[in-house]
Amino acid sequence: MIGWVAAPHDTFGEEIVDLLQGAVLAWLVGHHVSFSVPDGEISLLPLGFVLLPGLLLYRSGRWVARNCEIARLRHVHRAATAIAGPYAAIAGTLALLARTDVVEPSMPRALLMGFVIAFLAGGLGVLRQLMRDKGVVARDLLGLMPARSRSLLVGMLASTGTLLLGGLLLFTIALAVSLPEAVETTRLLGPGWVGGVLLILIQLAYLPNAVVFAVCYALGPGFAVGEMTVVAPTGVSVGPLPMLPMLAALPENGAAPVVSLSALLVPFVAGAVGGALTQRSAPDVVSEAAPLWGFVCGVTTGLLCAALGALAGGSLGGQRLSDVGPSAWQVGLVAALEVGLAAAIAAWVANWWYTRAGLATAETGAAEKPAAEAPAAPRPTVELPADVPVGKGLATVTPLRPREDPPEEPVRDSPVPEEAAPSAEEERESRERERRERAEARAARKAAKAARKAARAARKAAKAAERERRRRERAERPRWWRRGPAEEDSEDLYGITYEADPEEVETPRN
Repeated sequence: MIGWVAAPHDTFGEEIVDLLQGAVLAWLVGHHVSFSVPDGEISLLPLGFVLLPGLLLYRSGRWVARNCEIARLRHVHRAATAIAGPYAAIAGTLALLARTDVVEPSMPRALLMGFVIAFLAGGLGVLRQLMRDKGVVARDLLGLMPARSRSLLVGMLASTGTLLLGGLLLFTIALAVSLPEAVETTRLLGPGWVGGVLLILIQLAYLPNAVVFAVCYALGPGFAVGEMTVVAPTGVSVGPLPMLPMLAALPENGAAPVVSLSALLVPFVAGAVGGALTQRSAPDVVSEAAPLWGFVCGVTTGLLCAALGALAGGSLGGQRLSDVGPSAWQVGLVAALEVGLAAAIAAWVANWWYTRAGLATAETGAAEKPAAEAPAAPRPTVELPADVPVGKGLATVTPLRPREDPPEEPVRDSPVPEEAAPSAEEERESRERERRERAEARAARKAAKAARKAARAARKAAKAAERERRRRERAERPRWWRRGPAEEDSEDLYGITYEADPEEVETPRN
């Protein structure tokens, strides 16, 4: 709206409808909702615009957590769904209202993106407020996760963060080198003060897209700036470009600059960082499994890079710029291989280093242990074969003690007289006594089983009675859509006065 006011236009008239529709369309673009035009589709949207509704929804989530009673952290998804459902409905409704003969927003994408952004941002706000109210720190929250999942999450985030940091550095250096060309493009546009501010805001909004494009360049597949174009370390081939100052960072046609080839080291550095952190925060594993988990960290990083590439790219109509951005599957595959290989090697080296350090510490502690603390008589142990690995971080084998023979009974000097053999009558009485004892034991077990069964039935009956009582209380509880009890201030009905004993009048239920 500020841009429309600052731009030259006719007197205020019927353009107000187009202005409002444009404002709604800009709101949808801020939620990464694509729209169709007569020549094709506009889906190359700035990722930076998503930050504004994300921050507002984050504050809304914190407000919900402060004003609603959320007992536990595991109920955060309920509050997030309560925020995301109506928000998605509003986004879909605005997508229908913004339709014109020229522009048609995608209502399914509006519903999906509205729900996803509201669920993630609102749920994060609810979680942050609950953690603050209950005094829970992020480290304790991560401690609730399984050790293996936590280690993979840490490694994936570290690898992806390193990749994005390298992409930002690459784009900043390329734009700084081509700064005179960017200034000349801005001078030719002549946007003025208001237009210049809006131009800077638009380029800042497209900065995350540019960083993702730079990451794809560092990985190797590169990206396209239109049909039959490519910007990759293997070569650059682009055609005419829009007059946007930040596009001056693109290299010239021909061979890629030699200095930019150093960016190919970024994915391997990211893999090394992710693999080392994965192994550092992981439980003890055998040496053979450490490279495997490092490679899994690289695969998850590749999946995340593919998703970022799909979000950053898109189309700018049906002409030559209908294909702008990287290939998501190529970026994901190359990132999984490069980052995964470096992470596997780094995880193996980290596991070897931690194991070596642990063994050295154990040997030092055993050597410095005072003699007074040593056991008086060490237990005899079984000697293990040389090929069985034993130690921290390896397959631990607990050696067993040899079986000790039972102590021999002392030899008595005087012989023990043998007992007389029982008679047939005694044997019969003994068998009868054992039979009675078994019968009594069976009867006692049956009685105990019947008592447990009766107790379970009593508990079920009590629970059923409690549920019935709660159901009756909910049924008797007044609802806002039901008509409340009649006012008892007046006792006149149709001119007839009724009188009753105050002791017989029941107090209405609140």
